[in-house]
Amino acid sequence: MYIDFHTHAFADAIAERAIAKLEQTVIDSGYEERAVTNGTVSDLLRRLEEWGIDKAVLLPIATKPSQQTSINNWAKEVMCDRLICFGTVHPEAEDALDELERIKSLGLRGVKLHPDYQNFFADEERLYPIYSKCAELGLPVIFHAGLDAMCPDCIHCTPEMSARVLEKFPDLTVILAHMGGNECWDDVEKHLVGKNVYLDTAFAAGHLTPEQAVRIIRNHGADKILFASDCPWHGSDKERDFVQNLPLTHEEKELIFFKNAIRLLGDT
Repeated sequence: MYIDFHTHAFADAIAERAIAKLEQTVIDSGYEERAVTNGTVSDLLRRLEEWGIDKAVLLPIATKPSQQTSINNWAKEVMCDRLICFGTVHPEAEDALDELERIKSLGLRGVKLHPDYQNFFADEERLYPIYSKCAELGLPVIFHAGLDAMCPDCIHCTPEMSARVLEKFPDLTVILAHMGGNECWDDVEKHLVGKNVYLDTAFAAGHLTPEQAVRIIRNHGADKILFASDCPWHGSDKERDFVQNLPLTHEEKELIFFKNAIRLLGDT
């Protein structure tokens, strides 16, 4: 079984425009990645079927405070047996805490925060009420972690920042995308490995060496690693092959590919 814990899609009306803009940002930052879907939910589902992926977690992002309600309504609408949806809040929204309550009531399974697109540093105190509320509600929080193509000169969620959040909020379930910090993996090993945090494999293939990936997984524990792609920027098949080819045991791979996700999400 395969559960891709990190995918993105957009409402049909804006998908083409959103993908074009994001793809240009990725290209301008020197990455050679091209979108592997057209950004719609239907195309994501088509590709998951093609790749043999059983389920995926969809992670929407509100880039403006005014977007959070409509995006969460949309996430609820598109959620289906194959697509498990998280919600989103914007740190500058006056009703962010109320929206977290609504996310819980809608049955969305967690919260996606993107420090780069939402203009905050992960360990800023103004985020503490959001973290505290998520912990109270039992909502896992997944962060974009490490370098992002949109602002390559400023990392808004470094491993050191993440470690401070973990220390301050021990009851908060935290997932750090991109194996704890895209392009910051030495610091991941220094500050995060062994702590009570999940790391996802999104965008690791072709960027993180297999040797360092195995070292991080073994030292951190395979029970805290989640298979993920960051589709549409990497296909689920690309990340699956990357993990499959690592010299890990069958039991470790089962944990990464689906067992950890089931334990974290409950009934999927």
